[in-house]
Amino acid sequence: MADFKPNFSWLKTRPLCFLGFGFGSGLAPVAPGTFGTLPALPIAFMLHLVGISGWWLAAFCAILFVWGIRICSHTERELGIYDYGGIVWDEIVAMMLVLAFVPFKWTWWLAAFVVFRLFDALKPWPIKWLDARLHGGLGIMLDDLVAALFTIWTLKILAWLI
Repeated sequence: MADFKPNFSWLKTRPLCFLGFGFGSGLAPVAPGTFGTLPALPIAFMLHLVGISGWWLAAFCAILFVWGIRICSHTERELGIYDYGGIVWDEIVAMMLVLAFVPFKWTWWLAAFVVFRLFDALKPWPIKWLDARLHGGLGIMLDDLVAALFTIWTLKILAWLI
């Protein structure tokens, strides 16, 4: 099954996998993690417009995190491939969590996106350690949660400095 390449037709018949692939954004042929992070921006934007921001958005992300364990486990099982790069629900939830704690300004959201992608791609300790040791849905979700926390701390320090 290692040669299997999911496509949109495959996702259409598997609703949990459709979510796991970030509404299809994880199908991007290059940098699926980066493309998979993008849906978090309009989702968080719309939630902010209806009054769900800050701690309310963080609480919503906690619910999405728990659901994400199931979504990512199921998607991984359906694929038959461990921690497939196209599974990006974790990126969406983690990025939305970051956006809950930065100002609602495009410059901060851009900085949040870039810093989160750096932490997620470079995987400094303990992110890399978690990624190597935890498997299944929890492992997929948790390393991105830690990358989100690192991003939040980095941006809070940056805000304090400027």
